[in-house]
Amino acid sequence: MDTTESPSTPVKKTRSNFVQRLANFFVSMTRINAFILRFFREAFMPPFEFKEVIRQCFEVGVRSFTLISLTGFIVGVIFTKQSRPSLASFGATSWLPSLVSIAILRALAPLVTALIASGKVGSSIGAELGSMRVTEQIDAMEVSGTKPFKYLVCTRVLATTLTIPILATYTAFIALLGGFLNVSVNEGTSYTSFMEEVFQPITFLDIVASLIKSIVFGFTIGIVGCYQGYYSNKGTEGVGKAANGAVVTAMFLVFIEEMLIVQIMGWFR
Repeated sequence: MDTTESPSTPVKKTRSNFVQRLANFFVSMTRINAFILRFFREAFMPPFEFKEVIRQCFEVGVRSFTLISLTGFIVGVIFTKQSRPSLASFGATSWLPSLVSIAILRALAPLVTALIASGKVGSSIGAELGSMRVTEQIDAMEVSGTKPFKYLVCTRVLATTLTIPILATYTAFIALLGGFLNVSVNEGTSYTSFMEEVFQPITFLDIVASLIKSIVFGFTIGIVGCYQGYYSNKGTEGVGKAANGAVVTAMFLVFIEEMLIVQIMGWFR
């Protein structure tokens, strides 16, 4: 009896794997949409966990403050230093403060803040909720009659959504400070003249766009970290995957959202 596999067997297996992956993708998208809709349904309904939201805002700010301060300052110094030779070749070094302010306020401050928070805050949220899931603490909260989704998920997402815009504004000022120090050392520009040139090209639309970016980035970081941790499994291995998945997914989505928001805001300029 011939037991040799027919040539069509590998093709069938490949097709079956593709169908399975496609089905898993749509199942995941359905779960994600249901997770987001559940957040909007429960976040704005009583009882409200104000104390926990404030505590989480403090945690998000403290976890990112030092690294964001250092990174923002370095970004301001490096961007100013790298931009000077290009402007000097056209004899336009006087435009350096305006160029720095436009780049930092429009793009760099929200983006750098979001990337730092994705690594620090997103991974922490994913690991924290993941460890609570694998140790069955979330299940125990559900059995005891409390609402773990509202207490654990809604508070963290609201905290990141509220805190990231504040951190992005702080990052912008720290980056501008770094740019001023670089310009002051090389050009001898005073602080008053530098700030006048910094805010001259900035429009109300730039501030609104930066604020919208920060809010969207904060929501994305919170919802991704909570989703990865809330549905974690496979023991301690799942906790590591939840933390890693929160960072990678949040950073990827931040870049996609940056591109989309820039495109949308370009229609209004």
